[in-house]
Amino acid sequence: MKKILLVALVLSVLALSVCANNQEGDIVKVVIKTSKGNIELELDKSMAPIGVENFVGLAMGTKEFTDPKTNELTKGHFYDGLIFHRVIKDFMIQGGCPLGNGTGGPGYKFVNECYKDGERLTGVIEDEHVAYQVYTNILLPYMQETEEDRNPEIQEILDEIGQRRSGRPLFGKEIERIEELTGRGPVYKREFISKVDYGTICYANSGPDTNGSQFFIVTKKEGCNWLNGGYTVFGKVTKGMEVAHAIEDVEKNGEKPIEDVKIISIRVK
Repeated sequence: MKKILLVALVLSVLALSVCANNQEGDIVKVVIKTSKGNIELELDKSMAPIGVENFVGLAMGTKEFTDPKTNELTKGHFYDGLIFHRVIKDFMIQGGCPLGNGTGGPGYKFVNECYKDGERLTGVIEDEHVAYQVYTNILLPYMQETEEDRNPEIQEILDEIGQRRSGRPLFGKEIERIEELTGRGPVYKREFISKVDYGTICYANSGPDTNGSQFFIVTKKEGCNWLNGGYTVFGKVTKGMEVAHAIEDVEKNGEKPIEDVKIISIRVK
């Protein structure tokens, strides 16, 4: 009996060692086993540490979530048995909703991981994402604090940004002047951490910082630049894109497959 227990212990240690050796630095290798075949991915913690930790935790049963059926906190292999509920030909396949209709999640939300801070901004704002950053980080807090006692020049800037956010020309005031008038700053240029591209896995969301459990794998081979900055990319497919294409080719009622395409399991490789 002791020998049997010893052998079992050695085998367990070896299995853990193999699993650990498959993880190289920031890379976590996972396999999505589906009813159409397997999709292998490399998740990258250097791009999205929060997103990778969340995905792996839910997949492996180590992260707590709210069960939508009981409304109680629980743990388990979250993704096992879920379906790809949204499939769009030549675009993406989406899964990870516990309700199977795109409205469900793990009972919490977390931030986007799309940018890193680059060099200090000076001069003219040329990018709408940067203008939005100036609005949310400097001007919005200033508005909330000043109310009636607001510098009229700042009001002009606010009006101009408001016009830009309605589809008119980009905001072009100098950053230094905004900082001088508000006493806030500095603002740094935000650079993309990664791009939404063919074979990438990203978090689906309903707006900024509303990530949960739903994810999509991009099947479009080019032309996804319009998604950059709005969706957290946390890995890429390394094997099995033919399976992703097989899923996008199934017969659908609108965007939902008529016959369920199931996620059998997601596990660290």
